[in-house]
Amino acid sequence: MKSTTAKGFKDFLGEEAAKRTKIKSWIEETFKLYGFEPAETPTIEFEEFVRGDNDKDEAVSEIFNLEDRGKRNLALKYESTFQLKRIAKNQKLPYKVYQIARVFRDEPTTSNRQREFTQCDADIIGSTPKEEAELFSLVKKILENIKIKPTIYINNRRLLNEILVSENIEEKYREKVIQELDKLDKLSKKEVADNLKKLKAEKLLKIFDGNGKDSDFEKYNFYKEIKELKKLCKIYGVKVEFQPTLARGLSYYNGTIFEIKTKEMKETICGGGAYLIDGTQSFGFALGLDRLSTLSKLEGDKTKVQLISIDQDEKTIRLAENLRENKISTNVLLSKSIGKALDYANSKGIEKVIFIGEEEVKKKKFKVKDMKTGKEEFLSEEGIVKSSG
Repeated sequence: MKSTTAKGFKDFLGEEAAKRTKIKSWIEETFKLYGFEPAETPTIEFEEFVRGDNDKDEAVSEIFNLEDRGKRNLALKYESTFQLKRIAKNQKLPYKVYQIARVFRDEPTTSNRQREFTQCDADIIGSTPKEEAELFSLVKKILENIKIKPTIYINNRRLLNEILVSENIEEKYREKVIQELDKLDKLSKKEVADNLKKLKAEKLLKIFDGNGKDSDFEKYNFYKEIKELKKLCKIYGVKVEFQPTLARGLSYYNGTIFEIKTKEMKETICGGGAYLIDGTQSFGFALGLDRLSTLSKLEGDKTKVQLISIDQDEKTIRLAENLRENKISTNVLLSKSIGKALDYANSKGIEKVIFIGEEEVKKKKFKVKDMKTGKEEFLSEEGIVKSSG
């Protein structure tokens, strides 16, 4: 029997797991700070519901298919947005909701792309450009809190479609053309040109060659939405950059779209955009926890105190409960030798070790050892609480 993980799936343990937990906590705290409420949705849905109307989208084509004992066709969730069609019904608008969930893609893996990963989604059902700017403020705050410097790139699907119509690109090719333009930062210009030629759209490269200025797009009607969004973002102190070739891979986007990147990683760390939920204009994004954890220099929370009982188990337990009542993370070792207990504390990065022996109990003063400096001092129970809090 194999005990290794399947390809594209990982265990997260120790410091890495603690770091992920802390980042997730920061994200959730910020979502709540901006007035978003939580939701939890199933990992498994009917395949038909998962695929929806976007069956040709690349992400949808990579879903994991399942079948239950009743021979029903099911699928693992590949993102959380499609489930908003169900949970947003009868909600007071704007409905500001967040979900932190595992999602699955049956796709090739890389060092920064697994088949199971955690997405942190925030969506506003019933949005306007004002809400879009607020979401950019939210995501910027999250990334700054976890020590990541973001660059936010924006575009507009209505602007892209307007350009394609003005250049007489056949309607049947437009969605595919947009997907090819989105590859300009991934493939060479020649590869994209060859792909566009098959779609009778190679002439678009003269517009999207990357050498143009923002002002070159002033002649298009929907460029005014880019300008309006930039002004709103400026109020929040958020800088965004217009990237004409940005398209995003999902066809349901119908307005503003964006991606966030950083110099330390070639892959996108956050993306989203505007879309319709049952005819209601909406806007949202997803942060990838795995990539954020790779990039962030933040350290996860470690256990602060370890108590070592020297034949004083009852007092040790009572002291531990007092520390925990005061929100101080505490580990208790009742059955290890002092040497092994100190080795254990070192291996777990525990800050302080407290010895509880007969003399300490009599004097009501306990030896506290700082595991980083080696410094030792005797403190009362109250003193331990104050110094460890």
